Amino acid sequence: MVLKTVIKVQICNKDKKKIFKSVSTLEGVNKIEIDVAKGTLTVIGDADPCKIILKARKIVKCAEVMTIGPPPPPEKKPDPPKTSVCGCPSINMPPYPCQPLAMVHMNPSEPYCTTCTIM
Repeated sequence: MVLKTVIKVQICNKDKKKIFKSVSTLEGVNKIEIDVAKGTLTVIGDADPCKIILKARKIVKCAEVMTIGPPPPPEKKPDPPKTSVCGCPSINMPPYPCQPLAMVHMNPSEPYCTTCTIM
């Protein structure tokens, strides 16, 4: 099960690299984030939180767990609006009757588009 483990640590920039190397050797680590300004080490993955704490405490003597829980869900990107071939917004048009139709495209320089034609 993927967990997000946040640990409070007091580190400087030189210890940042040491902690990163130490924690990255654990099996099941997917992502590591270290924020020196906030003093946090965030590890996302299947790694055991106890092992993460032990690795961090070997480098920095003062390390304590802030949170352990599921990672946040990935951000959903909104779907772009659908457009037709010529760039006109797509609309739901009723199905065409089974009779022959004459269609004239309003802009002959553009490719054929059902939303900007005259029937």
